Amino acid sequence: MPGQARKRLAAAGAPIGGHAAHALSILDGLRAGVDALSFGEPVTHVYNPLDYAADAVRQYFGRFGDGPRRVLLLGMNPGPWGMAQTGVPFGEVAAVRDWLGLDAAVGRPRRQHPKRPVQGLDCERSEVSGRRLWGLFAGRFGTPERFFAGHLVLNHCPLVFMEESGRNRTPDRLPAAERQPLLDVCDRALERLVTLYRPQWCVGIGGYAEQRLRAVCGDGIRIGRVLHPSPASPAANRGWQEQAQAQLVQQGVWED
Repeated sequence: MPGQARKRLAAAGAPIGGHAAHALSILDGLRAGVDALSFGEPVTHVYNPLDYAADAVRQYFGRFGDGPRRVLLLGMNPGPWGMAQTGVPFGEVAAVRDWLGLDAAVGRPRRQHPKRPVQGLDCERSEVSGRRLWGLFAGRFGTPERFFAGHLVLNHCPLVFMEESGRNRTPDRLPAAERQPLLDVCDRALERLVTLYRPQWCVGIGGYAEQRLRAVCGDGIRIGRVLHPSPASPAANRGWQEQAQAQLVQQGVWED
C-alpha cells in the first residue's frame, strides 16, 4: 500500500509540473519518513492520508499548489473529520467539495478505528476547525482562485493519532522519544516547502505551528500566528473568524 500510494502521489494521473510537482515530491519523502516511525500506547491507530488519500492530495496541489506564494498558512496535523477524510489540510468535507471543487476518491487506512471510519467525501461529519478556516477564506476572497493566488494551506505533520477510545491525540502530547523523530522528519519537509514557495509570510494556525515555523524559517520570512479555530478553545468559540481576520490585519499579513 505505501509504495503504491507513493507512485500515485508523485506520478499518476494528468501531468503536474512546476511547484506542485516539487511539493508532491517533498510530500513523498515526508510520507515515507513518517511511515517508518512507530508509536506506542496510548496511541492504538495511526492514519496517514498521504498514503490512502494520495489522489486527493495530488488533486489539491495540482489545482492549487503551483507557483510561489506570498503567504503560507500552517496547521499542526489532520483531524479525524477533516484531512483524514479528504486529504486536504483542514479539509472539512463540504468546504473541499463545494468551495474548493475537489472530487478525488479517497481510499482507506490499512487499519481503521471502528469509531473513526474514513468515508472520504461521503463523510457526513463536519470538522469545525476546517469549516471556520475555509469559511474565513471564502468570505474574504470569494473564490478559491483568488485565495490561492497568494496563499497556500499546509499541515506540519500528516498523521492522525487515535487512542483506543477513539480520542484524538495531537503530536505535542506524544512521549518525547516518539515526538522528536517525528519533529525531525516533519521539520525537514516543512523547510523544503518553505524554500520551494518562497513566502513573505508564514502564519502558524495555533501556537504549535508557529513554533515549528520559527524553528525552520530563515531570515527574511516574517512569522505570524492566528488563534487556532478548534472548538476545544473557548476563545475560538467567541467569533473565531472575526478574531482571526483582525489578527492577520494587525500583523500586516492582510490589508484592512
